Amino acid sequence: MTDREYNDCVKLYADNVYRFILKNLRNEEDARDVIQSAFEKMWRNRETVDNERSKSYLFTVAYNQMIDHIRKVKRVTLKEEFNDEAKVSDKPQHNAKRILEIALGRLNETQRSLVMLKDYEGYSYDEIGKITGLSESQVKVYLHRARVQLKEFLVKMENVI
Repeated sequence: MTDREYNDCVKLYADNVYRFILKNLRNEEDARDVIQSAFEKMWRNRETVDNERSKSYLFTVAYNQMIDHIRKVKRVTLKEEFNDEAKVSDKPQHNAKRILEIALGRLNETQRSLVMLKDYEGYSYDEIGKITGLSESQVKVYLHRARVQLKEFLVKMENVI
């Protein structure tokens, strides 16, 4: 990959990979850190990266950086927690986006990543398998289980809009 191809890759895929990581981490600053380290790793390895596979390579690196970040955060015990339900409101808020975010938040990291890669980013099962290191059949099974879990949560009476 040449310098120009790297720059083109950044222009083409930066928003998509950022959106994917942000949806999983739900923290803008952490997502930016993960994306920056992914692009940095891609820059260091640009000589070995095939330009035609740059998108897949970038998402794979970003996904792995995200998993590393999640594991590191879990080890840190001094994390502040915010309780959204503690906010005072005059009226009940039935917001589809908020309910969907809660539903996605109930999934484990792997399931959430698979849903995001398939349904938000439009990757094929094979491409998702390459990004996550799972077999195509594992991707299908985990994605099916995630969708069943999402459906069960979303159709509960208290979540129906």
